[in-house]
Amino acid sequence: MPTFDYLNGELEKLQAKGMYRLPTVWSGASGPWMEADGRRLLQLSSNNYLGFTGHPDIKRAAVEAIERYGSGSGSVRTITGTLDIHDELERELADFKGTEAALVFQSGFTTNQGAMSLLGPDDLVVSDELNHASIIDGIRLTKAERAIFAHKDMDELEKRLRENGGRKRAFIVTDGVFSMDGDIAPLPAIVDLAERYGAYVYVDDAHASGVLGANGKGSTDHFGLHGRVHIQVGTLSKAVGVVGGYVAGADVLKRYLIHKARPFLFSTSHPPAVAAACLAAIRLLRQSQPLIDRLWDNATFFRSRLQEAGFDTAGSETPIVPIIIGEPDKTMEFSRQLLLEGVYAQGIVYPTVALDKGRVRCIVTAAHTKDDLAFAVDRIAAVAERTGLLR
Repeated sequence: MPTFDYLNGELEKLQAKGMYRLPTVWSGASGPWMEADGRRLLQLSSNNYLGFTGHPDIKRAAVEAIERYGSGSGSVRTITGTLDIHDELERELADFKGTEAALVFQSGFTTNQGAMSLLGPDDLVVSDELNHASIIDGIRLTKAERAIFAHKDMDELEKRLRENGGRKRAFIVTDGVFSMDGDIAPLPAIVDLAERYGAYVYVDDAHASGVLGANGKGSTDHFGLHGRVHIQVGTLSKAVGVVGGYVAGADVLKRYLIHKARPFLFSTSHPPAVAAACLAAIRLLRQSQPLIDRLWDNATFFRSRLQEAGFDTAGSETPIVPIIIGEPDKTMEFSRQLLLEGVYAQGIVYPTVALDKGRVRCIVTAAHTKDDLAFAVDRIAAVAERTGLLR
């Protein structure tokens, strides 16, 4: 009988490069401090930006939905799986985002795969080179012509649009906040170019939802570009604190995706408890500006302390704050040393980032205290001194 012993060789290669790791198993809920293997650790790798995963209103909404609807929806959305709670969530999302309609998917990853079904052989998609893997994979599944522009390079983006010369429908795709460097897309410049060349704008706000804009409405709101961004993708898994993703835009776009987006068509809809929790979270966002302000205050505090200590935080301008280490093995060792100091900060290495740009990616939340963050900076500095990162 065939075995999978041949995979051991591949795993050994990953180990030799310092790129092998298995998931940490956590005890208890997501929060600023979490427990693993009996140790209490400061958490600097969670996307729970606003601490919503433990919010009593969101938990209560989930429990009440289970009591009313049961544990699951029983079907895909297009058969019997669209309950009134799913419809209410999409209406609330559209109103929150200021768009005609919104369509919810099972995850942020499948949202990009589903939304990309809009693209066909008569289209050109122009994508930032540092876009998320879900965007890259979504584009690969289409028959559209593809072009890449250097990260946030508006001259190269314009060159790609000029080369197209109106020959094909052009779609410019970008993250709103880039997940590895924590920098923000130059959306006003992208929109200006799109309007000049008659292109569509597609923005993935996974790390901007609940973080940028008034009450966390995202990068379109942050830059005051309402009505000028055609497709807004968001996640319900990070700042919103639950799971899922959505597309916000024109009603005709929603109706088209209902018929064409395969992740939507062939996946059972969210359990009612998930939809109800997401709905409660979106309603909370409308009154959470003080919490978002605290998130940004914490991010500025943490980033400035690291920079003052001499660390390279790349292009960070959001609560995502990377510490650039370099080679994969050194990066993962730095992360391991931090764990010994009581700080959990995930090492990110090739192929997720360039081979020489390994980093420990820190994510600040509104639930952290200044004392938490000061402790983290102190421990990071101690490991840097011990490993010779800052000489």
